[in-house]
Amino acid sequence: MTNPTERTLPANSMVEGPEREFGCTVMELRKLMELRSTDAVNQISAHYGGVMNLCSRLKTNPVEGLSGNPADLEKRKHVFGQNFIPPKKPKTFLELVWEALQDVTLIILEIAAIISLVLSFYRPPGDGNDQCGLPISSVEDEGEAETGWIEGAAILFSVIIVVLVTAFNDWSKEKQFRGLQNRIEKEQKFSVIRNGHIIQLPVAEIVVGDIAQIKYGDLLPADGILIQGNDLKIDESSLTGESDHVKKSVEKDPMLLSGTHVMEGSGRMVVTAVGINSQTGIIFTLLGASEGEEEEKKKKAKTQDGVALEIQPLNSQEGIDNEEKEKKAAKLPKKEKSVLQGKLTRLAVQIGKAGLIMSAITVLVLILYFVIENFVILRRAWLPECTPIYIQYFVKFFIIGITVLVVAVPEGLPLAVTISLAYSVKKMMKDNNLVRHLDACETMGNATAICSDKTGTLTMNRMTVVQAYIGDTHYHQIPSPDALLPKVLDLIVNGISINSAYTSKILPPEKEGGLPRQVGNKTECALLGFVTDLKQDYHAVRNEMPEEKFCKVYTFNSVRKSMSTVVEKPSGGYRMYSKGASEILLRKCNRILDKKGEVVPFKNKDRDEMVRTVIEPMASEGLRTICVAYRDFNDGEPPWDNENEILTELTCIAVVGIEDPVRPEVPEAIAKCKRAGITVRMVTGDNINTARAIATKCGIIAPGDDFLCLEGKEFNRLIRNEKGEVEQEKLDKIWPKLRVLARSSPTDKHTLVKGIIDSTVGEQRQVVAVTGDGTNDGPALKKADVGFAMGIAGTDVAKEASDIILTDDNFTSIVKAVMWGRNVYDSISKFLQFQLTVNVVAVIVAFTGACITQDSPLKAVQMLWVNLIMDTFASLALATEPPTESLLKRRPYGRNKPLISRTMMKNILGHAVYQLTVIFFLVFAGEKFFDIDSGRKAPLHSPPSQHYTIIFNTFVLMQLFNEINSRKIHGERNVFSGIYHNLIFCTVVLGTFISQILIVEFGGKPFSCTKLTLSQWFWCLFIGIGELLWGQVISSIPTQSLKFLKEAGHGTTKEEITKDAEGLDEIDLAEMELRRGQILWFRGLNRIQTQIDVINTFQTGASFKGVLKRQTMGQHLDVKHVPSSSYVTVAPVRSPPTTSVPAAVPSPTLGNQSGQSVP
Repeated sequence: MTNPTERTLPANSMVEGPEREFGCTVMELRKLMELRSTDAVNQISAHYGGVMNLCSRLKTNPVEGLSGNPADLEKRKHVFGQNFIPPKKPKTFLELVWEALQDVTLIILEIAAIISLVLSFYRPPGDGNDQCGLPISSVEDEGEAETGWIEGAAILFSVIIVVLVTAFNDWSKEKQFRGLQNRIEKEQKFSVIRNGHIIQLPVAEIVVGDIAQIKYGDLLPADGILIQGNDLKIDESSLTGESDHVKKSVEKDPMLLSGTHVMEGSGRMVVTAVGINSQTGIIFTLLGASEGEEEEKKKKAKTQDGVALEIQPLNSQEGIDNEEKEKKAAKLPKKEKSVLQGKLTRLAVQIGKAGLIMSAITVLVLILYFVIENFVILRRAWLPECTPIYIQYFVKFFIIGITVLVVAVPEGLPLAVTISLAYSVKKMMKDNNLVRHLDACETMGNATAICSDKTGTLTMNRMTVVQAYIGDTHYHQIPSPDALLPKVLDLIVNGISINSAYTSKILPPEKEGGLPRQVGNKTECALLGFVTDLKQDYHAVRNEMPEEKFCKVYTFNSVRKSMSTVVEKPSGGYRMYSKGASEILLRKCNRILDKKGEVVPFKNKDRDEMVRTVIEPMASEGLRTICVAYRDFNDGEPPWDNENEILTELTCIAVVGIEDPVRPEVPEAIAKCKRAGITVRMVTGDNINTARAIATKCGIIAPGDDFLCLEGKEFNRLIRNEKGEVEQEKLDKIWPKLRVLARSSPTDKHTLVKGIIDSTVGEQRQVVAVTGDGTNDGPALKKADVGFAMGIAGTDVAKEASDIILTDDNFTSIVKAVMWGRNVYDSISKFLQFQLTVNVVAVIVAFTGACITQDSPLKAVQMLWVNLIMDTFASLALATEPPTESLLKRRPYGRNKPLISRTMMKNILGHAVYQLTVIFFLVFAGEKFFDIDSGRKAPLHSPPSQHYTIIFNTFVLMQLFNEINSRKIHGERNVFSGIYHNLIFCTVVLGTFISQILIVEFGGKPFSCTKLTLSQWFWCLFIGIGELLWGQVISSIPTQSLKFLKEAGHGTTKEEITKDAEGLDEIDLAEMELRRGQILWFRGLNRIQTQIDVINTFQTGASFKGVLKRQTMGQHLDVKHVPSSSYVTVAPVRSPPTTSVPAAVPSPTLGNQSGQSVP
């Protein structure tokens, strides 16, 4: 990326004509967008004569928008640029090769190979061999001695293969991510007015001069100036670091910036800067200029998976209390680990340490043995001319040691993880799961709890009004318009049509005879549908009363739980229409319309009566109840900002019951979750009776269950102490039995999720998945181990805080995600079981062989081949097993469950015993058994022997058949079941077998192999197939009887959680021990980094560090993350609160659907 000025100025001079045509240049608009509040207002009025004049200069209509003429749009793109920030160039294949070469073990091997190569060409002068007393090789083998260089060259060649395979994997992974990124990019659309129609336009298509409709939950795609706004509040922390929400209005501060979030309200803006000319774009361009310094920082810090810049603003709100800690931590690289990643890192470190120790001991033993034998026992003198020969021996010992290390370190692990995840992510797309963070995929397999929204996830989000209470009459179906008095009907129609977002509307069905399409907020659509059912036209009302004529709008938010709009009455004075959750709005009503349409007083006892006779019966049928009310102001204009005085003394017009049917497939999906050991909890803003009715229909609770259904208020009373702080002990008493949390605020949702994750009661720690759609669900989605955002109903903010986007908003897709997640976990366990058997055997063979015979029975190049098939190919074969329904029939593993179960440990050790017995028998008695020359204690450059070739061949064939055994990890007997469904597995096994034949028959000196006879081949095969039979023997031994077996690869322990909770960053041990740990997981993700951490350059506010970072384990984010406007004082509860399922005790309390912009 070039410097912004370089980019735009030449364009300036080129397109002087077209720019002049628009009456303002790119640079002028850029300068304008850098101003804030009053400066901006003054500049707009002084320079452009107001926003409306600016619109006419940009040749756009503030109401109708652009015409949408393609030539005009092209011209605008040419003059003002496209709404696209060019992503960072992907790494080239060569760069990836260079990165793969940085591997410590590979570097050591390369050095050793080069030394071996150089020394093999050295011939000591004269007859040095005799003086040195070391058999290099006999005279007949002179030709062989010439080929001493082959081993070094072969090692180098093997290293090159390993590096190319690694680089290719990283490259294909990056390519996949770019594809995913493009998909997300295309999916992000924004509401724009063109030619008088509101259309959903892909973000990249937006041009300067477009009129964009902005609403609660949007992530602004470009810079613009507000033309009309209602109660608009923006979270600008991504650009400024200020966590307080900024009020926007045409008079005071009309500047809207790309990458910021709309937290409240709605409005329209004219787009003034797009792409690299927007404020976000300018920052990215500056960062692009300082790429060099960035690179360094980026290597240190784990970055976000390159999800499209357009949907990833630079930030979303991160607890205010966290901000200070974050600022201090901003300079430290922060590591957030998923459950599996944590376990794998630990395991790799343990194995790496063991490998290092073993290889060091091997080298030491070999050198000591050599030195003692030659210089102590045989009393030879160290002759200078013999030094190169001694060094050659030492190098050979060193290579053997390194080979032990190479085989010990399971570098196939990161590969297996990556392949398994990439494969799963691709397939999950088809199951309506758009995975944004790879690790979410496997974490989902461990999920023990799902906290789900009700609306749209468990229900169809297709809302319809089915009952109404108007003028003292409870209508059990929609009344006919004649049954209502004209003035009451008029109030209902106006109250609904005017007091709902104008973006909500009902469109004709797509197919003949289908249901009308609901666009916008579904609750508002239900109410508009009610108006249509009453044979009235809401369009006519809206045309008469455009949004510009509104005096004041109190938009819906999670604290108000209602929405009100104030308009002027034709006769003078003002009228305010309100709608919202019935029990909340009825408290604010002191009058009601009776049968005759007259206003009569509405007292507390009338309200209680109405709750008992109307609202509770509706709610117990699973209906959401909404109250519609109004208030007239006839004595001049009241102070609109004094909300508490305005939103009282209302007159109730009607209460309606809205039905949102349960999705037909949900009860079965919830039953599957129960069988799979996953608890489903419903967290909703609806009232408790509605919530309980829906939960019963879904099967979350059944009549007679001893589970809790609580309201948010009561929940807070039970878990907080006198100071109002959440106490974990109190929460631990509640959550295990809690199944429904009704009338909950986003804070309650976050508190519950955090409480369950941090809890240490029960035999295992919980892994929690959460669904969310509203802007305020962001903190809970981030806190959860896996956050699911709704692809259809979800706001941009929720999508950005999430890990997986449900493209069909359906709960059953979550169950599919669980299945894929468990499959990933199992695939990695299968691979581990296989890999560790190879490691144990190879390390012990190399070590004991070296100590007893001064030479490893498996040569360096052979080991590298074993390493390649065992790591790369096996990870490919075992990581791509398709999932089966049987995965959902067992309990989740949870956080503390070790990666290697006792059954797996039994398999690993059992097979290792078989393989070691066979190999040691062949090493020490093989020559007698096959009647061939012994290969033990061969001179330095002697030709390969049949003896050691048989050992190598048998070893590989045993691994090959053990690979088939490894397909099952829970002790199943039939290891062949479903093998034909996995083509990759069959291909890899056959391919490896054919390669092995070629290596043995034609590998020659580089592979230290020589041709074998047919009978020798059959013996090798027979021993290999013995693995399958031995596998059956092992699975007959009950695991319980083997008490000595230990598990390995544990999760985090409780002590560590408390340590983490003190606010220490999690330190990646592996980074210090071995670079392996670092590679383990994010090696690929680090490379795909498209988004750049703006804060690194602009040290404005570190509040945004970790936009999408997971708050896993026990970290320190508490509950102070809600928008500052939404603190609510909880009044003491009067109604009988805690209700378990059988006793349906009414408890109307505060609240409504979290994040639903409901009435």
